[in-house]
Amino acid sequence: MTVTAVDAFADFVDHLAEALDDHDLTAEERAARLHFSRFHFDRMIRSVAGEPPASLRRRILLERAAYRMITTSAPLIDIAVEAGYGSHEAFTRAFTRAYGAGPAAWRRRPGHIQIEAPSGVHFQPPGSLRLPARDQVTPMDLLTRMVEHHVWLTGEMVRLAERLTDEQLDQPIVLDVDEDRQTIRSLLSRLVGQMGMWNAAVATRDYDWSVEEHESLSSLRERLAVEGPTFLGHVRDVVAAGRLDDTFVDALCEPAHVFTYGGMVAHVLTFAAHRRTLVALAFASHGLDELGWGDPMTWVAEPA
Repeated sequence: MTVTAVDAFADFVDHLAEALDDHDLTAEERAARLHFSRFHFDRMIRSVAGEPPASLRRRILLERAAYRMITTSAPLIDIAVEAGYGSHEAFTRAFTRAYGAGPAAWRRRPGHIQIEAPSGVHFQPPGSLRLPARDQVTPMDLLTRMVEHHVWLTGEMVRLAERLTDEQLDQPIVLDVDEDRQTIRSLLSRLVGQMGMWNAAVATRDYDWSVEEHESLSSLRERLAVEGPTFLGHVRDVVAAGRLDDTFVDALCEPAHVFTYGGMVAHVLTFAAHRRTLVALAFASHGLDELGWGDPMTWVAEPA
């Protein structure tokens, strides 16, 4: 594999991102835009991507079509035309080969939008594609971004505080974070359920919210034994593969939302920290202070 081939592939991905909807452009014209003959260009792209440029483009268009199906109410025929297909039948055949189900059936119960590909280049919602190695989010980047968010949010809170009177600034805070009254039981159930909810989203399956209604401690232990390692496994996998900036579609939301794995981790840790603190304070009020504030500072410094 030559540097020229790798560079040509990067240029091709950039070209696709800009001209994905140019269905009238021929394969020869795409190659010519990058200053290659069709034959030489196809050979180079296949050597790097593991698939011909035309196949890669069709796959990206199908992935975008799958994304459109679960994030919009557009008719399937409109989505088919946008993907470059002249008829609903042709689109149905191509989609079924790629996803194992017809468009209508898949839309009712969607799965992952990315089709397996050796290059790792996929449609990146809401409307682009990129090389996997570009702008890769590392664990250190995520940690830095979370600290940056902390500093920014603290500054914004100070800014908003300037609108309040001294009396309002010094008024005791009464915690009422949800419509329902929070208890140790409900907070612990949500801590476990938050991981279970995201495990379900990643696996594209439903989450049973009813389990959190006055959940027993035995149920909490059983669920944590499953959901905790599963969620940790997701995090370890995406960190090891350098995929924190990869996106997935949470089709369980209404409407569906697109998240990055890194964003999911930051979300879980942020809101879980709030709930853990409330539980620690409640334990202390009952004389159970062996966990203190649950501060991770010394825990993370210890060997795994």
